[in-house]
This record gives sequence, structure tokens and C-alpha cells, in this order.
Amino acid sequence: MLVRWRKIVREQVLFVRVFFIGDPTMYERYWQEMGDKTTVVIPGWQFTSYFSDAGNLCWFLEPELAKEISRLHKVVGNAITEGRLTVVGTGSSQLFLTALYAFTENDASEPFSVVSAAPYYSSYPAATDCLKSGLYKWGGDARNFTKTGPYIELVTSPNNPDGFVRQSVVNRSGGILVHDLAYYWPQYTPITSAADYELMLFTLSKSTGHAGMRIGWALVKDPSIAKKMVKYIELSTIGVSKDSQLRAAKVLKVVSDSCGTAARPRENFFAYCHLLMAERWKLLREAVKQSGIFSLPEFEPGFCNFFQRLFEPLPAFAWLKCEGSVEDCESFLKSHNIWTRSGRHFGVSPSYVRVSMLDRDRTFGCFVKRLSQIHL
Repeated sequence: MLVRWRKIVREQVLFVRVFFIGDPTMYERYWQEMGDKTTVVIPGWQFTSYFSDAGNLCWFLEPELAKEISRLHKVVGNAITEGRLTVVGTGSSQLFLTALYAFTENDASEPFSVVSAAPYYSSYPAATDCLKSGLYKWGGDARNFTKTGPYIELVTSPNNPDGFVRQSVVNRSGGILVHDLAYYWPQYTPITSAADYELMLFTLSKSTGHAGMRIGWALVKDPSIAKKMVKYIELSTIGVSKDSQLRAAKVLKVVSDSCGTAARPRENFFAYCHLLMAERWKLLREAVKQSGIFSLPEFEPGFCNFFQRLFEPLPAFAWLKCEGSVEDCESFLKSHNIWTRSGRHFGVSPSYVRVSMLDRDRTFGCFVKRLSQIHL
């Protein structure tokens, strides 16, 4: 009896933790089916040097990873890589701070304001202000930003948490745009065109599900900005793990290969994951309808150049709203043993919560079952 109780408690804790942080463990099933295709063997003598390519501006970027990043973007058609410099980082979280450092000026009279339209990614405010830098400071919701002076606007598209495609909001002189395109992949949203911005951020965690590798990359137009980004990473971590880069290169190669005409349909990574996301959103919408006290965003379908067909976005997170008399959706769901992240962390009303759509099948199934059984 005690063993069974401990197992139940352990499962409850796992359910709580995963739905709170958005761990992309949904992807495990695909990679398990791929067997040893992404296995990498690294001899003990390899990678003793700090340098990967001393002749490259980003001297710690493994050439194989650079090649596979460029290849995958060409296969998917979601970003222009020609005329861009690739800067690798320890996840896009490091690259976000790296971009802030690169765009700001040491001799500025005041810190650059960093803004993003609400609902914005919940880590932006804390990450921006964690070191209390004199170079930049969180400025809040871009829609309410009226302060004069230089600013950096963070444009997350598709947006985390609500899944909508975003454009810049402030649009005035003196502004700098950083585009976080972590979710601009065909399992989540139609690929309508190749993104072409000054600085674009991507991450392995949301593209392939390998959050634990801690690999992200930036596509940068301006060599002087790329140079400052490289310097920041050099000062903070003296580069990026070569082991992780080698694994990431292998994973990206397998993904690109899976999209080829010779691959079997079930092996196509994006097609496989797109079907999973479509099924999950169908189940969630059915549960919301059955409960009758929640609502979800409605999305306009778009034509996807990758799949060559029309479909509605299938975001990595569900932006769930409690309707009626429920004012604090997070607390309300917690009372029903569903843990989420409140809208207040994203700069909006606590009547909203963010829920991950990327958990393991068992946990996601448990979530939609509980949600469908909630009635006022």
C-alpha cells in the first residue's frame, strides 16, 4: 500500500512540474522509433581545444552544426540563411541576453528599454533585469510603451503563450527588433514565407524536442552585432559545448533527411509531429467544449509552403481562459489538481493560464480528462 501511495505522489509531482515548465517530452516517442539514427560516439581525445573553427567569426561553432542549420532552414523554408552569420548559444535563453548586450551601447546616457507586447514570454522581464544591468532594463508591454529614447522590442512569433503570429508594435525611430522564432516550424504553424529579419533566434528544444542539449542559434545580418554576441558568449561561457553541438548536428541531419522523397511517411519528422499536435488540439477543444467554462483562442488557417496545404496553427502552448465568475484561473485549476502558469506572469489578467501541449501522452491524457470533468 505504501509503495502504491509513493507511486501516486511521484506521478502527481511529475504532472505538476511538467505542465508548469513546458518540457517537450512529447517528442520522445518519435526519437525512440528512430532507434540509433541519431547515436553519436565521441572519442575521449576529441574536443580538447576551445576552438571549433578559428577562421570563423563564431570560432566555437562546429562547422557540421553550421551546415545542418543552414540545410534545415532551406528544407523547411522558414528562414533566410544567405548573407547571415550563425551564432550558436547555450539555448536561445543565452542568445536572448547576448542580443541585448550586442545591441546596447556602453556609453548610452540611460539603459535601453526592453519591451514586448503582452501577453509576452514570462521569462523576458526576469531575464532582462536579473543582473540589474546598466545597459538595458525591462520596459513592460510594448503596446503601452511611450518612453522616449532607444528601445529593443522582442517579437515572438508564433507567440508564447497565445500562439498568434506577431509583428512589431512600437514602430518608431530609435528602435531595434529581436525576432524570437522558436515556434516557427511546421508542426506548430503554417510556414507562409522565409523569415527575413535583422536578428532571428531559434532553439533545438522546440524544433526537435531536445531541450536537454541546450543548443540554440541566431541568424544575424550585421557582422558587428554578431561579433559582439560572440564576445558576450566568450566572456560568459568561453563558447558552447562541442558535445552538444555534435549531437545537435546529427539530430538536424536526421530531421532534414526525413523530409526527403525517399523517406517513409511515418519517418517524416514534421509530418509525424504535426499529426500529434493536431490530435492533441482536437482532444483539448473537445474537453473545453465538454466542460463549458473555458475558452481557447481561434486561429485563422494559413497556407503552409512546407506541407503545401491549408491548416490552422497548432501552438505548443494552450492559452486557456476561465470564463464566468472565475477570476484566478490558475488557483481554480489547482483546486482540481491541474497546475498551470497564470496569465499574470505574461503581463495580462489572471483569468488566463498557459498549458503545455508538449508533454508525454500519459500526462496530456490525464490533463484533458480532468479538464473535461470540471463544471461550475
